Amino acid sequence: MNAGQQLADEAARYASMGWMRGTSGNLSVVLGRDPLRLAVTASGLDKGELTASDHVTVDALGLPVGDGVPSAEAGLHARIAAVSGAGAVVHVHALAPVLAAQRWPGGVPLRDLEMLKGFGRRAHDDLVTIPVIPNGQDMRVLGDAFERGYRADTPALIVARHGVYVWGDDLRQARHRLECLEWLLRFVVG
Repeated sequence: MNAGQQLADEAARYASMGWMRGTSGNLSVVLGRDPLRLAVTASGLDKGELTASDHVTVDALGLPVGDGVPSAEAGLHARIAAVSGAGAVVHVHALAPVLAAQRWPGGVPLRDLEMLKGFGRRAHDDLVTIPVIPNGQDMRVLGDAFERGYRADTPALIVARHGVYVWGDDLRQARHRLECLEWLLRFVVG
């Protein structure tokens, strides 16, 4: 399956869950590393109705390579992929991460919950802190904040009053991690 179809399928899944309402959120998959190229969902489209052609190829700065307008957050996707080595990045607007960041603006602590295993961590005796960074429109500033708080064993980032980014080797792993993290965050804000 090509990258565009994978992005469209994943976006439809998240839209059906209420995590990509209207045109919100964006997804990316790495196409190549040297130079870094990502396919990113196109800007301004209903994420529940994307087709295989509704993506834009971007470079390491998130700038389009060829035609199309990528998501405004493509630069942060590219930075996450470059720093973490991820093969895919998902960004959704689920409510639980935003509420958790409001409660724990210095980072959301998670501990002793079985679902942490699905997020790639141990279920017990492992404090996992999901970084929280302030929202903004400059992806370089957000990228710098991401890098300052980056930990290789914590594949997620919450942007305060905005949403969550989760990454993995591919879109499937990123999805599984996101689903587990969203459950964990719903539990702690419950």
